[in-house]
Amino acid sequence: MAKRIYVGNLPFSASDDEVRELFSPYGDVNSVHLVTDRETGRPRGFGFVEMESDAEADEAIGKLNQTQMGGRTLNVNEARPREARQARW
Repeated sequence: MAKRIYVGNLPFSASDDEVRELFSPYGDVNSVHLVTDRETGRPRGFGFVEMESDAEADEAIGKLNQTQMGGRTLNVNEARPREARQARW
């Protein structure tokens, strides 16, 4: 079963292809999703990578966490389910 990985502190210039290339040495990358601001469309500096297997994902996390990309230190860990948001009134 595929495993989702959170990738934080990405350079704002990072592309899906660059992130895929960064993770591909550790296994099959199913998808890359870089989060953008809903209003401006600008990158928010984080995203998610889905890898084919837990073992591949765990290796990528271990090798890539705290490494540099575009002059920024990446935070790479297993993605956790999003907590329910409270309604804004």
